Amino acid sequence: MVPVSPAEVVHSLESSDALSAGALGFMPRILVLTTLPHRRPTSHRFTRGNGRHSLWLSARRRVGLPYGTYPRLLLAYLTTGAVQTKSREIQLGATPNDLARKLGLSTISGPRGTALRLEDQLRRLLSMRLDWQTCLGLAPKSSGSAYVTVGGASWLKQLRPLFPRQQTWQPHIVLSQDFFEEITRSAVPVDLRAIRHLHRSPLAFDLYVWLTYRMSYLRKPTSIPWESLEAQFGAGYSRPRDFRTKLTAHLAHIVEIYPSVRLRGTGTGLWLFPSPPHVGPRTRPSS
Repeated sequence: MVPVSPAEVVHSLESSDALSAGALGFMPRILVLTTLPHRRPTSHRFTRGNGRHSLWLSARRRVGLPYGTYPRLLLAYLTTGAVQTKSREIQLGATPNDLARKLGLSTISGPRGTALRLEDQLRRLLSMRLDWQTCLGLAPKSSGSAYVTVGGASWLKQLRPLFPRQQTWQPHIVLSQDFFEEITRSAVPVDLRAIRHLHRSPLAFDLYVWLTYRMSYLRKPTSIPWESLEAQFGAGYSRPRDFRTKLTAHLAHIVEIYPSVRLRGTGTGLWLFPSPPHVGPRTRPSS
């Protein structure tokens, strides 16, 4: 059973590292730097930007885009499986409840239960088109990119229909080749115990994986304006101060389970100070 209190999580994290505890996971870097919707989108299109990184999502209108914490847990599961097995084929489990247990979720039955919500979000992920772009340089005195990497149009490809008309659950999927290469080349190590503890809030989840990634290369104190953080993580707050209040509250929860992270909020932004990443940037499971 996944620990449910910060004290239990901290004790677990302090007593063993992620690899020793069997809790080493990975997230796609592009979805650490740019994030999925927090709430149910009103449109079938979604964009997110973070400096030189951009993300575009689109979905069939009758299905809709993924949102909330379940797709994030699914992405961590898929990426971790790809990195560990070096295979594009990922086993989901015999039933949706099997997959829920693998994600560290309680299996609650009923029309709003875990299995149905998880199946809905997996359907949304499989139906989504994902495009990303990373600018490698800027033209002088220009806000546009001078040259960019090749963007994605890549996502998941099914071995056979996951949701045929008879609604039969299929136990495995296969990642498309370009997405598999992208996530295994640049996977961000995370501690699955931490993200499972934070799974009730997509903002807390996003902040945790971003902070442990950012600390893997931060070398000097850096201030990030609140406006930039809202562009990267915001979830449609009508007032900037509402976003800042929410973000600050979640940071306090993250510091409880990631006590070595050093940061401070000011009137203009969030200061980050060099800290050890929660999971070492070079950590990989043994072959």
